[in-house]
Amino acid sequence: MALGLAIFTIVYNLVESVISAWFGIEEESLVLFGFGSDSLIEVISGVGIAYMVIRLKKSEHSEPAEFEKAALKTTGFAFYLLVVFLLVSAIYSIIIEHQPQSGLPGIIVSGISIIVMIVTIYLKEKVAAQLNSDAIRADAACARVCIYMSVLVLIAGLLEELWQIKYVDAIGTLGLAYFSFKEGRECFEKVKTGNLSCQCH
Repeated sequence: MALGLAIFTIVYNLVESVISAWFGIEEESLVLFGFGSDSLIEVISGVGIAYMVIRLKKSEHSEPAEFEKAALKTTGFAFYLLVVFLLVSAIYSIIIEHQPQSGLPGIIVSGISIIVMIVTIYLKEKVAAQLNSDAIRADAACARVCIYMSVLVLIAGLLEELWQIKYVDAIGTLGLAYFSFKEGRECFEKVKTGNLSCQCH
């Protein structure tokens, strides 16, 4: 079941990234496009986690593979590039006083994401308890960051759709940049320490 959840996470993030990015472009919503870009990067991380689950099934005390470290480094660099893109885009958006056409797609996408992530975390924690696996338990803890980001997109979408508040899209994008930076930094910390389990709190 642990491997099934890892594969589901990869597939879901891939679908979410395509839908979010497409609606982000269609509605000119920077925060939604950034959310989709983050989900795409999570796919790379998810592949590394799936590989970790396979390794742990073979031997719980085996050493982390080079593939896992490479996946983490790639994910970390991708997150940092995303941070730069989000910061530049948010500043430009503020300068030109840009506003999205609608916040509704962001509300729908983030709402679904919150529900899916809550269920996924519950199932991962259940599997972690059954297998007594700290790695899977830590992976479940890391998924909470996805909920925080989804809530951010949801709030931005609601404020935009209901009250058309100026700069809310740019502010939401800056919030995504903050979480993306933290995720990128954590990736490199894992590689440095050799502990490839999630260290989120």
